[in-house]
Amino acid sequence: MHVGVDVGGTNTDAVIIDGDSVLAWIKTPTTADVSSGIVTALSAVLSDSKVSTDAITGVMIGTTHFTNAFVEGKRLLKVGVLRIGLPAGRDLPPMIDWPARLKEAVNGHCAMVHGGNEFDGREISPLNEKEILQAARDMRAKGLKAIAISSIFSLINPKMEERAEEIIRNELPDARITLSSSIGRIGLIERENAAIMNASLADLSVQVVSSFRQALRTLDIKAPFYVSQNDGTLMSADFVERYPVLTFASGPTNSMRGAAFLSGVKTALVADIGGTTTDIGMLSGGIPRESSVTVDIGGVRTNFRMPDILAIGLGGGSIVREDGDITVGPDSVGFRLTEESLIFGGKTATASDIAVAAGHADFGDASLVASLDSAYVRRASDAIHTKLEEGVDRMKTSAEPVPLILVGGGAVLISQDIAGASQVIRPDYSSVANAIGAAIAHIGGEVDKVVAYEEQGRDAALSGVKAEAVARAASAGADPHTIEITDVEEIPLSYIPGGAVRVRVRAEGALLHA
Repeated sequence: MHVGVDVGGTNTDAVIIDGDSVLAWIKTPTTADVSSGIVTALSAVLSDSKVSTDAITGVMIGTTHFTNAFVEGKRLLKVGVLRIGLPAGRDLPPMIDWPARLKEAVNGHCAMVHGGNEFDGREISPLNEKEILQAARDMRAKGLKAIAISSIFSLINPKMEERAEEIIRNELPDARITLSSSIGRIGLIERENAAIMNASLADLSVQVVSSFRQALRTLDIKAPFYVSQNDGTLMSADFVERYPVLTFASGPTNSMRGAAFLSGVKTALVADIGGTTTDIGMLSGGIPRESSVTVDIGGVRTNFRMPDILAIGLGGGSIVREDGDITVGPDSVGFRLTEESLIFGGKTATASDIAVAAGHADFGDASLVASLDSAYVRRASDAIHTKLEEGVDRMKTSAEPVPLILVGGGAVLISQDIAGASQVIRPDYSSVANAIGAAIAHIGGEVDKVVAYEEQGRDAALSGVKAEAVARAASAGADPHTIEITDVEEIPLSYIPGGAVRVRVRAEGALLHA
């Protein structure tokens, strides 16, 4: 029996699932201390389901805390950055393209030293350990506790990053060190950015995970807990303390997987409609389509795995204005919906007010919007649907209609057919699809590397990478008997000798002893 929890900026959702059955669910306000909100949500579903805490085999938690902290530039550590690669890359130092606000919040010290590798593992230049030692001493003098280490093509050969970590740890034994080879993909700048982002969250990750642990202790839940990654798979608690950046965008991914589970439809568009935004993504075979381009987080480019999501300014709290034409959003009253919207006695017209006035949603006090002009309500409702239709059209890859699954608390805004959708599906429990997606998630392992097909042969090279992905999933806690390869991508690298091909393989399996 699994428990799924999604800790959002506004609400904390929780569900208890037994196999394919949802036994209980709840949506409660998120609390500032995180822990008490989780306790409230879990207490409610345990009480409603009459499930004993001893019967729970796993708790799966999704959270937006780390994404929000980085985008807002709050509670971040100053980071010491070491790049191995000179003489290459001298004119593009670390954090060169970061927004000034985030760079000021995170940049503690940047050093570039000689070393690095070519795509085939050959050295660019020998690793200069004296330069690394000096950089470590400079970082220690500045009192830095978080370090990010990157090296050119370290995904091919991580030994220089690992040796640099040893040298720095001798000088800074208590430092939280992130190696870029453990997080990102091929592409130095973006991979380095991901490592810096991760290092800046080192303290917050410990605090948040501790809050999760405390919540479970309070309820005497002894089952292991896991945290959702941005590819829809799970990390152990210890792993997320080391790599909090891998939770970025896990919320929309959980919602999409939850949508596939609830609807039984594996290939469809999914619109997760919240209080402020609607996240639209594409399911293919039950798995969210992955972004094929560099992903921007708060203005910083990264290249770790992320779902292909379009966020539009449409939600239950979206502000409705009439100035000739009617506009909906992109600004929203957000978590202040119960204070500022008309149906709760406020003075701001929102998309929720329109849904209630139109008669296809029932919450708040409908009498407070009964006097709204019917033509105005109809035009505003049409504007809401048009905005979603535009988002659907942008995410489709062909003109052919595809199913559209609506999830999230704001799904009540949609009452009409949507152009471009072959059907609009509103599954049961759709308002907590994110928590359900967390509850059903698997453990995953991914490998992204360059191999030479001419040297090894394609079959042998692919088999080796697949075996490595399976081993990573197993070491992360997946049952070896359930692990399957879920994605294989081969990208030939032009103008590089040896038949070089970038290969990405992902494997997933059910939780061991779940």
